[in-house]
Amino acid sequence: MPPTIAPDTLPTRLSMAILNLLLPHHRTTDPGPASAERFPHQLRQVADFVRDDAPVTFTLPAFPCKSPNPAKVLGHLPDQGERLSLGFLNTLCNEIERIYPPGARMVICSDGHAFGDLIRVPDEHIDAYADELRTLIGQSGLTRLSVFDLRDVFDDLPHDTRRAHLHKSYAPTLDALRAEVRADAHTLALYRGITRFLVEDTADHAGTRSALQRECRQRAYGVIQRSRAWGDLIADHHPRSVRLSIHPQPVGAPKFGIRLLEAPDAWTTPWHSAALRRTDGTWTLMPRAKAVELGRLIECDGRPSHFEQG
Repeated sequence: MPPTIAPDTLPTRLSMAILNLLLPHHRTTDPGPASAERFPHQLRQVADFVRDDAPVTFTLPAFPCKSPNPAKVLGHLPDQGERLSLGFLNTLCNEIERIYPPGARMVICSDGHAFGDLIRVPDEHIDAYADELRTLIGQSGLTRLSVFDLRDVFDDLPHDTRRAHLHKSYAPTLDALRAEVRADAHTLALYRGITRFLVEDTADHAGTRSALQRECRQRAYGVIQRSRAWGDLIADHHPRSVRLSIHPQPVGAPKFGIRLLEAPDAWTTPWHSAALRRTDGTWTLMPRAKAVELGRLIECDGRPSHFEQG
């Protein structure tokens, strides 16, 4: 008699193969590479899609808006950093389709409106950024990608009202979050990372640096509250999706941290930096103020796009 094959053998094998395509891009502060077996949450979620012969759906809260600090970015609209990142995500979905014909799709959950008031970015800049993302996706034929933001949930309400509804319905309490920061090393690292970004992104502070740091520590709690709220809202609207994150995530965490482009650390993103093309053709991200010292500015469609060495 032929050997009996367990019914879950194929979904498990395909799930591991799909996760192996993501692993080279894992964004984490943990040392060393990890095997697919160490990501049980993602393996189980992907296997659910495979059993149904359905496209794997990833949700990625990211691409909120450009940093308000002109020393870090070229402007308030997407540029080459976003173009490269969107292309990478679409290519990743195409690679999945090569080994799993139903393929994959990526829902970019643009979260700028969730905390725009806390990071001091005007809502009209956030609207323009997200709208340009949609335009880039359409013009570039990135058919695996779509954009989801608060306007898709609370269509006709003012931005402040949308944020209030989001916070009231989903955000953890401040006391609970403070307790978690004290007790959990990963949450503490996230809190410190967001505080650092807020300090760096406040370019026009008139007071002392210590006063700015105190203010940003308080705002960081609010950003995490809103980010958590946004994540829970996404889970309600995309309940089966495999959750990705642009923040570093420990091996085996429920969220899979993903690196979009090469950068000098695990926290740098295209919306906090400018893209630089090296002389060998490779790309990296860095603050605009540093990139301008290393390369010449390149424009695309009449707007600053990136820097090139040589």
